[in-house]
Amino acid sequence: MARHLAMASRLIDEDPALAHEHALAASRRAGRVAVVRESVGITAYALGDFALALRELRTYRRISGRDDQIALIVDSERGMGRPDRALEEARAVDRAALPTATRVALAIAMSGARLDRGETELALGELEIPELDPDRAFEWSPALFAARAAVLEDLGRAEEAAFWQTRAEVAAAALGHGEEDEIVIEDVQIDDEPEAGPNVAPAPSSSAEEGEPVSGSEPETATGQDEGTHGSEAVDEGAASSARAEGATTEETE
Repeated sequence: MARHLAMASRLIDEDPALAHEHALAASRRAGRVAVVRESVGITAYALGDFALALRELRTYRRISGRDDQIALIVDSERGMGRPDRALEEARAVDRAALPTATRVALAIAMSGARLDRGETELALGELEIPELDPDRAFEWSPALFAARAAVLEDLGRAEEAAFWQTRAEVAAAALGHGEEDEIVIEDVQIDDEPEAGPNVAPAPSSSAEEGEPVSGSEPETATGQDEGTHGSEAVDEGAASSARAEGATTEETE
Protein backbone atom coordinates (compact mmCIF):
# COMPACT_ATOMS: atom_id res chain seq x y z
CA MET A 1 0.00 0.00 0.00
CA ALA A 2 2.77 2.42 0.96
CA ARG A 3 4.60 1.77 -2.31
CA HIS A 4 1.49 2.51 -4.34
CA LEU A 5 1.00 5.78 -2.45
CA ALA A 6 4.62 6.73 -3.01
CA MET A 7 4.28 6.09 -6.75
CA ALA A 8 1.02 8.07 -6.89
CA SER A 9 2.74 11.04 -5.27
CA ARG A 10 5.72 10.72 -7.62
CA LEU A 11 3.65 10.46 -10.82
CA ILE A 12 0.83 12.92 -10.09
CA ASP A 13 2.36 15.73 -12.19
CA GLU A 14 3.84 13.79 -15.11
CA ASP A 15 1.32 10.94 -15.47
CA PRO A 16 -1.87 11.54 -13.44
CA ALA A 17 -3.64 8.55 -14.99
CA LEU A 18 -0.96 6.14 -13.80
CA ALA A 19 -0.83 7.92 -10.44
CA HIS A 20 -4.58 7.32 -10.13
CA GLU A 21 -4.13 3.62 -10.86
CA HIS A 22 -1.60 3.37 -8.04
CA ALA A 23 -3.97 5.23 -5.69
CA LEU A 24 -6.80 2.84 -6.59
CA ALA A 25 -4.51 -0.13 -5.98
CA ALA A 26 -3.72 1.26 -2.53
CA SER A 27 -7.43 1.73 -1.81
CA ARG A 28 -8.12 -1.93 -2.60
CA ARG A 29 -5.64 -2.87 0.12
CA ALA A 30 -6.46 -0.22 2.72
CA GLY A 31 -9.68 1.55 1.82
CA ARG A 32 -10.35 2.75 5.37
CA VAL A 33 -7.07 4.64 5.71
CA ALA A 34 -7.55 8.40 5.42
CA VAL A 35 -4.41 9.13 3.41
CA VAL A 36 -5.40 6.45 0.88
CA ARG A 37 -8.80 8.03 0.25
CA GLU A 38 -7.11 11.43 0.05
CA SER A 39 -4.72 10.12 -2.60
CA VAL A 40 -7.59 8.69 -4.66
CA GLY A 41 -9.41 12.01 -4.44
CA ILE A 42 -6.41 14.10 -5.45
CA THR A 43 -5.54 11.91 -8.43
CA ALA A 44 -9.19 11.85 -9.54
CA TYR A 45 -9.22 15.66 -9.39
CA ALA A 46 -6.05 15.75 -11.50
CA LEU A 47 -7.83 13.62 -14.11
CA GLY A 48 -10.91 15.84 -14.11
CA ASP A 49 -13.13 13.18 -12.54
CA PHE A 50 -14.73 15.67 -10.17
CA ALA A 51 -17.56 13.39 -9.00
CA LEU A 52 -15.08 10.78 -7.78
CA ALA A 53 -12.84 13.48 -6.34
CA LEU A 54 -15.74 14.87 -4.30
CA ARG A 55 -16.72 11.48 -2.97
CA GLU A 56 -13.18 10.49 -1.98
CA LEU A 57 -12.19 13.86 -0.50
CA ARG A 58 -15.36 13.99 1.59
CA THR A 59 -14.65 10.48 2.81
CA TYR A 60 -11.12 11.57 3.68
CA ARG A 61 -12.50 14.55 5.63
CA ARG A 62 -14.94 12.33 7.51
CA ILE A 63 -12.26 9.79 8.46
CA SER A 64 -9.54 12.27 9.35
CA GLY A 65 -11.63 15.14 10.71
CA ARG A 66 -9.46 17.55 8.73
CA ASP A 67 -10.37 20.32 6.26
CA ASP A 68 -6.98 20.61 4.58
CA GLN A 69 -8.42 19.54 1.19
CA ILE A 70 -11.36 21.95 1.29
CA ALA A 71 -10.01 23.93 -1.67
CA LEU A 72 -10.11 20.84 -3.90
CA ILE A 73 -13.62 20.05 -2.67
CA VAL A 74 -14.75 23.58 -3.59
CA ASP A 75 -13.02 23.40 -6.96
CA SER A 76 -14.54 19.98 -7.65
CA GLU A 77 -17.99 21.44 -7.04
CA ARG A 78 -17.08 24.10 -9.59
CA GLY A 79 -15.99 21.35 -11.97
CA MET A 80 -19.45 19.79 -11.56
CA GLY A 81 -20.97 23.12 -12.62
CA ARG A 82 -22.23 23.98 -9.13
CA PRO A 83 -20.63 27.29 -8.05
CA ASP A 84 -23.38 27.87 -5.46
CA ARG A 85 -22.60 24.58 -3.77
CA ALA A 86 -18.92 25.43 -3.98
CA LEU A 87 -19.44 28.66 -2.03
CA GLU A 88 -21.60 26.85 0.53
CA GLU A 89 -18.83 24.31 1.11
CA ALA A 90 -16.30 27.10 1.56
CA ARG A 91 -18.43 29.04 4.02
CA ALA A 92 -19.00 25.93 6.12
CA VAL A 93 -15.40 25.79 7.36
CA ASP A 94 -13.56 27.96 9.86
CA ARG A 95 -11.01 29.61 7.58
CA ALA A 96 -9.08 31.08 10.50
CA ALA A 97 -8.28 27.54 11.68
CA LEU A 98 -6.89 26.43 8.31
CA PRO A 99 -3.16 26.28 7.51
CA THR A 100 -2.05 29.33 5.55
CA ALA A 101 -1.46 27.49 2.27
CA THR A 102 -4.92 25.89 2.51
CA ARG A 103 -6.55 29.22 3.32
CA VAL A 104 -4.94 30.84 0.27
CA ALA A 105 -5.95 27.96 -2.00
CA LEU A 106 -9.50 28.24 -0.70
CA ALA A 107 -9.59 31.98 -1.44
CA ILE A 108 -8.51 31.27 -5.02
CA ALA A 109 -11.17 28.56 -5.39
CA MET A 110 -13.87 30.87 -3.99
CA SER A 111 -12.77 33.62 -6.36
CA GLY A 112 -13.18 31.16 -9.22
CA ALA A 113 -16.68 30.27 -8.03
CA ARG A 114 -17.57 33.97 -8.02
CA LEU A 115 -16.32 34.24 -11.60
CA ASP A 116 -18.48 31.26 -12.54
CA ARG A 117 -21.47 33.23 -11.25
CA GLY A 118 -20.42 36.36 -13.15
CA GLU A 119 -19.58 38.23 -9.95
CA THR A 120 -16.25 39.67 -11.01
CA GLU A 121 -16.00 42.39 -8.35
CA LEU A 122 -16.79 39.85 -5.62
CA ALA A 123 -14.21 37.52 -7.15
CA LEU A 124 -11.61 40.22 -6.62
CA GLY A 125 -12.81 40.72 -3.06
CA GLU A 126 -12.29 37.02 -2.26
CA LEU A 127 -8.58 37.53 -2.96
CA GLU A 128 -8.25 40.49 -0.57
CA ILE A 129 -6.58 38.47 2.16
CA PRO A 130 -3.61 39.29 4.43
CA GLU A 131 -1.39 36.93 2.46
CA LEU A 132 -1.67 39.17 -0.62
CA ASP A 133 1.66 40.90 -0.05
CA PRO A 134 3.44 41.93 -3.27
CA ASP A 135 6.76 42.34 -1.46
CA ARG A 136 7.00 38.79 -0.10
CA ALA A 137 6.79 35.43 -1.84
CA PHE A 138 5.83 32.14 -0.27
CA GLU A 139 5.07 28.82 -1.95
CA TRP A 140 1.48 29.89 -2.54
CA SER A 141 2.21 33.46 -3.68
CA PRO A 142 2.61 32.89 -7.46
CA ALA A 143 -0.86 31.31 -7.73
CA LEU A 144 -2.43 34.04 -5.60
CA PHE A 145 -0.78 36.86 -7.55
CA ALA A 146 -1.71 35.26 -10.88
CA ALA A 147 -5.33 34.79 -9.78
CA ARG A 148 -5.57 38.46 -8.87
CA ALA A 149 -4.03 39.43 -12.20
CA ALA A 150 -6.62 37.33 -14.06
CA VAL A 151 -9.55 38.93 -12.24
CA LEU A 152 -8.18 42.42 -12.80
CA GLU A 153 -7.81 41.60 -16.49
CA ASP A 154 -11.48 40.58 -16.59
CA LEU A 155 -12.34 43.91 -14.98
CA GLY A 156 -10.43 45.79 -17.67
CA ARG A 157 -7.79 47.08 -15.25
CA ALA A 158 -4.89 46.17 -17.49
CA GLU A 159 -2.16 48.14 -15.74
CA GLU A 160 -2.89 46.60 -12.35
CA ALA A 161 -3.22 43.17 -13.95
CA ALA A 162 0.23 43.53 -15.53
CA PHE A 163 1.73 44.52 -12.17
CA TRP A 164 0.39 41.43 -10.39
CA GLN A 165 1.28 39.12 -13.28
CA THR A 166 4.85 40.40 -13.12
CA ARG A 167 4.89 39.82 -9.37
CA ALA A 168 3.68 36.27 -9.94
CA GLU A 169 6.49 35.59 -12.42
CA VAL A 170 9.16 37.11 -10.19
CA ALA A 171 7.92 35.16 -7.17
CA ALA A 172 7.86 31.89 -9.13
CA ALA A 173 11.39 32.46 -10.41
CA ALA A 174 12.67 33.30 -6.94
CA LEU A 175 11.04 30.29 -5.32
CA GLY A 176 12.39 28.02 -8.03
CA HIS A 177 15.98 28.89 -7.18
CA GLY A 178 15.85 29.76 -3.47
CA GLU A 179 16.20 27.49 -0.48
CA GLU A 180 13.98 29.41 1.94
CA ASP A 181 10.21 29.19 2.44
CA GLU A 182 9.94 32.98 2.37
CA ILE A 183 11.38 35.27 -0.28
CA VAL A 184 11.69 39.00 0.27
CA ILE A 185 11.10 40.99 -2.94
CA GLU A 186 13.03 44.21 -2.64
CA ASP A 187 12.75 47.28 -4.88
CA VAL A 188 16.08 48.20 -6.45
CA GLN A 189 17.43 51.09 -8.56
CA ILE A 190 18.27 50.15 -12.12
CA ASP A 191 21.69 51.85 -11.79
CA ASP A 192 22.67 49.72 -8.83
CA GLU A 193 24.03 46.22 -8.74
CA PRO A 194 22.02 44.68 -5.88
CA GLU A 195 23.53 42.19 -3.54
CA ALA A 196 21.16 39.27 -3.88
CA GLY A 197 21.31 36.97 -0.87
CA PRO A 198 19.96 33.41 -0.98
CA ASN A 199 16.50 34.55 0.04
CA VAL A 200 16.20 37.87 -1.76
CA ALA A 201 14.49 38.33 -5.10
CA PRO A 202 14.51 41.72 -6.85
CA ALA A 203 11.26 43.47 -7.57
CA PRO A 204 10.27 44.30 -11.12
CA SER A 205 11.57 47.74 -12.07
CA SER A 206 11.73 49.59 -15.35
CA SER A 207 14.51 47.24 -16.42
CA ALA A 208 12.58 44.09 -15.48
CA GLU A 209 9.02 44.73 -16.58
CA GLU A 210 8.73 41.31 -18.19
CA GLY A 211 9.26 39.48 -14.89
CA GLU A 212 12.96 38.73 -15.29
CA PRO A 213 14.79 39.01 -11.97
CA VAL A 214 17.71 41.42 -11.83
CA SER A 215 20.85 39.38 -11.39
CA GLY A 216 23.50 40.17 -8.79
CA SER A 217 27.25 40.35 -9.22
CA GLU A 218 29.06 37.32 -10.60
CA PRO A 219 31.43 35.32 -8.35
CA GLU A 220 35.09 36.19 -8.64
CA THR A 221 37.38 33.87 -10.55
CA ALA A 222 41.14 33.31 -10.45
CA THR A 223 43.08 36.09 -12.17
CA GLY A 224 45.35 35.64 -15.13
CA GLN A 225 48.30 36.60 -12.90
CA ASP A 226 47.66 33.61 -10.65
CA GLU A 227 47.40 31.28 -13.64
CA GLY A 228 50.69 32.63 -14.96
CA THR A 229 52.41 32.01 -11.62
CA HIS A 230 51.25 28.41 -11.50
CA GLY A 231 52.42 27.92 -15.07
CA SER A 232 55.93 29.27 -14.25
CA GLU A 233 56.26 26.90 -11.29
CA ALA A 234 55.36 23.99 -13.52
CA VAL A 235 57.98 25.00 -16.12
CA ASP A 236 60.70 25.46 -13.46
CA GLU A 237 60.01 22.02 -12.01
CA GLY A 238 60.07 20.47 -15.47
CA ALA A 239 63.46 22.09 -16.19
CA ALA A 240 64.85 20.78 -12.91
CA SER A 241 63.70 17.27 -13.74
CA SER A 242 65.39 17.44 -17.15
CA ALA A 243 68.63 18.60 -15.52
CA ARG A 244 68.61 15.68 -13.07
CA ALA A 245 67.98 13.28 -15.95
CA GLU A 246 70.92 14.69 -17.95
CA GLY A 247 73.20 14.40 -14.89
CA ALA A 248 72.28 10.77 -14.42
CA THR A 249 73.04 10.04 -18.09
CA THR A 250 76.49 11.69 -17.86
CA GLU A 251 77.42 9.60 -14.78
CA GLU A 252 76.47 6.38 -16.57
CA THR A 253 78.58 7.37 -19.60
CA GLU A 254 81.66 8.09 -17.48
